[in-house]
Amino acid sequence: MTPKVAVVMGSYSDVPKMEKTLEIFREFDIPCEVRILSAHRTPRETAEFAENARARGIEVIIAAAGGAAHLPGVIAASTILPVIGVPIALPVMNGLDSLLSIAQMPAGIPVCTMSAGGGGPENAALAAISILALGDKALSETLESYRKRLAAKVLERDSALQWKLTATEVREREI
Repeated sequence: MTPKVAVVMGSYSDVPKMEKTLEIFREFDIPCEVRILSAHRTPRETAEFAENARARGIEVIIAAAGGAAHLPGVIAASTILPVIGVPIALPVMNGLDSLLSIAQMPAGIPVCTMSAGGGGPENAALAAISILALGDKALSETLESYRKRLAAKVLERDSALQWKLTATEVREREI
């Protein structure tokens, strides 16, 4: 099956931080191309990757980078495909530098920007799936089912909390 999504990371050290992205794609049975490319250390290869992505069947690119975090912007400048940027949190500024580098793109070259750390990698995958689902009814239904499972899990936890609070109130009255 030809990958429709590419996940590009600026460094091998980003791989563990982007594992949730890859897990989501596995859960949805979406094959993806995974690469390590650098806007600064491999600029020619990065531009070539982006320029040829569409011809390879790629429909969405997720680009993760930390620090100066130019990778998503360089890729977006080299393709008309949607690019989703994931800021990688580094110890110095806890990802704020990466977030601002990705979010502050000049007009005309958009990069959809996720949060630094936390849900950023997972949301990048889900945003890509939302884009793909626009033209794929089965994938759209799978995404709707996923969202319903998330909602059910929240309601289940709420119910457990309510039971626990009620049980605590009863014990406190007995004391």
